[in-house]
Amino acid sequence: MRQTSLKTALFIAAVAALGIASARAADCGDSADGFNEWLASFKQVALRDGVSQAVIDSALNGVTFDPSVSAHDRGQNFGTNFAAFAARHISPSRLKKGKTMLLAYAEPLQRIEQRYGVPGPVLVAIWGLETSFGADTGAYPTFSALATLAYECRRAQVYRAELIDALMLVQRGLLRPSQRGAWAGEIGQTQFMPSAYLKYGVNAQGGGAGDIISSPADALASTANFLRAHGWTPGAGWDEGQPNFNVLLQWNSAQVYARTLGLFADKLAAQE
Repeated sequence: MRQTSLKTALFIAAVAALGIASARAADCGDSADGFNEWLASFKQVALRDGVSQAVIDSALNGVTFDPSVSAHDRGQNFGTNFAAFAARHISPSRLKKGKTMLLAYAEPLQRIEQRYGVPGPVLVAIWGLETSFGADTGAYPTFSALATLAYECRRAQVYRAELIDALMLVQRGLLRPSQRGAWAGEIGQTQFMPSAYLKYGVNAQGGGAGDIISSPADALASTANFLRAHGWTPGAGWDEGQPNFNVLLQWNSAQVYARTLGLFADKLAAQE
């Protein structure tokens, strides 16, 4: 999953005002060279963007450039072999666990479907594919991962906006500076980017400020909120060619992933 924050434009304006983006070579890079200097400048941008000095210090002091994150970013590829990808990710054990989770969270899933129109099997399938139902939420220090991608030239502006949003999450008490997650900066039970957490994070009762990191029910509700906001049609199908397949592509744009997600949800729905 990848979501782009509207703070990108604000960040660009702030950079221009500070005069630190006059040369591409000084503003981004593909190694640790120049990273510390860039980070010092970024801290000033974050301060101008409304992040407190205490939050900046707690989240960004000690952050380092992580070459493994950069390598992942340049090498990510889901492939095109749907059958092989699906067989690898919809294992019998994961399917069995998914059925267990459908039962364990039947009550909140029912409330979530009533509120957002997204069925439990779809949400549990996302939960299972993203983090094995919370068992593997990622081991990368979130702020080092985001800062690395914010410094790397490929998608610097997108990730600088995400880094600002992550700092805002700390400021609101929704994220720890020591948080760990996926290499690309996703966090929580279903792997939200910081901008998506800020925009779509809700609690299982329908209110704001849900805890997508330690509360599976909140994460499932937030995921349903995301899907509904991106056009989910209640009661419609989600497989390729059906109305909600394009919404799954908004969650993850890789066709092979969206098809696998749909198949997993089908299998879970058949076992209800």
